[in-house]
Amino acid sequence: MKQRPRIYYSDTQKALMWERWKQGWTLHEIGKLFDRAHSSIHRIIAETGGFRPPERSRAAIALTLAEREEISRAMVSGDSIRSIATRLGRAPSTISREIKRNGDCDGYRANQADEAAWGRARRPKRCKLSENRALARIVAHKLRILWSPEQIAGWLKQTYPCDESHHVSHETIYRSLFIQARGALKKELLEHLRRTRGMRRSRHYTQKTAIHGKIVDAVSISERPACVEDRAVPGHWEGDLVFGSGNSQIATLVERQTRYVMLVKLNGKDSESVVKALIKSASKLPQELYKSLTWDRGTEMHAHKQFTMATDIQVYFCDPRSPWQRGSNENTNGLLRQYMPKGMNLSGLSQLQLNAIARQLNERPRKTLGFHTPAEMFSECVASTG
Repeated sequence: MKQRPRIYYSDTQKALMWERWKQGWTLHEIGKLFDRAHSSIHRIIAETGGFRPPERSRAAIALTLAEREEISRAMVSGDSIRSIATRLGRAPSTISREIKRNGDCDGYRANQADEAAWGRARRPKRCKLSENRALARIVAHKLRILWSPEQIAGWLKQTYPCDESHHVSHETIYRSLFIQARGALKKELLEHLRRTRGMRRSRHYTQKTAIHGKIVDAVSISERPACVEDRAVPGHWEGDLVFGSGNSQIATLVERQTRYVMLVKLNGKDSESVVKALIKSASKLPQELYKSLTWDRGTEMHAHKQFTMATDIQVYFCDPRSPWQRGSNENTNGLLRQYMPKGMNLSGLSQLQLNAIARQLNERPRKTLGFHTPAEMFSECVASTG
């Protein structure tokens, strides 16, 4: 079968490609710009793991094309190496080395020499994690216990504040995973990331498709007190359902100030089952630490008045199709997918297993908490109410 010709893109086209990729465009959308298949775009993007390669530039001390042209003319005229060096203000060894490296049996050609030197200069910089094996082992261990690169980077700075050899940015960790620098991090560690895609992608927002229904006597989020909105006091929670295969689901609860997580096993997604389980969960906390609950417009909370009567906890409802109004809960549901991938049947998880997963999440440092853990922050709240 005849092989299709390779598709080449100009530097201008690649720059546009990377700009759109940074803005969150899909490979198919970018391909349409050039009337090309998405696979040809993927080849360019995936080559560097989804990271835009830095623009190359010549070192200030490198010979320029103009200097190489002067060397070429001088050699044709039979000038000595020392006289060429004097004319260019360079060391004779620099001129001698240039001619040996970039000349051939046909003599010295400026354009060919310049291209050869530019090609040899494309040397990848050694990755910090490949040079510092102790640091790489720490990073690999944290990835295996499902810490994110950002959590690892923040924890390292907090744990080793005066030792820069143990500091590494989260982007360096991602690069080491996606580009696979020799001797850095093993590729199998990719499976421990929250998102198991094969290359770095721009952050973009997605709206989940929720089951919406009319909630009788729903109290709008707009009526929620200001102290809840600015997270000034603890005790205000956000909740939602996470769904699995086989019509299975669990309830997730996140405290807004500390980001503390509780997971609740459900026997069904009907309102009676959900509210009954939430009432039981609420009884485990002091009333000072459970004052309100913000939920979306899902029909599972039709019996919200029953929940409020049993617990004295006010329920507020987000606006339709506005999941960002429960941002902490949405983010937590994303974290949970490391433990409960889409398509997993959640009915087999016991409450003890859910508690263990919640404990792991609560013991992971969070950037928004200054890389303290939700467990630490929530324990302080419990102590202050005791």
